[in-house]
Amino acid sequence: MSLAPTASPARTAGPGRAAALGRVASDTRLIFLRYLRQTLRSKVAVVFGAVQPLLYLVLFGPLLSDLVDVRGFGAGSAWQVFVPGVLIQLALFGAGFAGFGLIADLRSGVVDRLRVTPASRTALLLGRVLRDTVVVAFQGAVVVAAGLALGLRAPVGGIAVGLLLVVALAVSVASLSYVVALRTRSEDAFAPILTTVTLPLMLLSGILLPMSLAPGWLDAVSRFTPFRYMVDAARAAFLGDYATAAVAEGALVAVALLVASVALGARRFRRENA
Repeated sequence: MSLAPTASPARTAGPGRAAALGRVASDTRLIFLRYLRQTLRSKVAVVFGAVQPLLYLVLFGPLLSDLVDVRGFGAGSAWQVFVPGVLIQLALFGAGFAGFGLIADLRSGVVDRLRVTPASRTALLLGRVLRDTVVVAFQGAVVVAAGLALGLRAPVGGIAVGLLLVVALAVSVASLSYVVALRTRSEDAFAPILTTVTLPLMLLSGILLPMSLAPGWLDAVSRFTPFRYMVDAARAAFLGDYATAAVAEGALVAVALLVASVALGARRFRRENA
């Protein structure tokens, strides 16, 4: 990868804000293409990343068919309840593991080599996150296709809203994963932190079963989990209920989480590469 073309005279002349944003976008594209090529050389990892959610669909989804009439399970078919949860789970775990790649790059010296280039420090984060998001979005499309084959029936607009929520969550989780990776710098420390954080988040978000089935105290605790609102929003969208409080709350939480996590990640990358 060559980043030399970005070191234009305009850079050293102190360009305005628009020019600075343009440089970040250009550098982000270069970093993104570098990591995308790396990912495409390892297609097996992309395919196997979608295997776990597909196993949930095939081996766990049919168990929910008898719960459709249970009070609190939610409206619609079992697939309209379960597939949105699996999509959020895919973003949570798929993007959550992104930090392992950064730790490997830290150990092999890739980060040190990028540090001496004129690339924007923010772009070093955004390029990676964009690659991670594209991979998760592709895997999400595969999960939706598998859900349709198994019996999912949802409006196109609802599926699009669900995938947008997955994209927003993937950006957020990948950014936070890189922050933790930069703090720990070791797989031995990163892995237990990742597991300890993601497992309760998955259970409290109602990914597998709606939290409306939970006892009052557990339902109340789950409301402190931002992912719950995104799961509820995706389920409402898959039902075609767009103008609801659930969709509005999920969208607001997604935007707030995205902005906060990217800002935190960019700050950490700038400090790390200063």
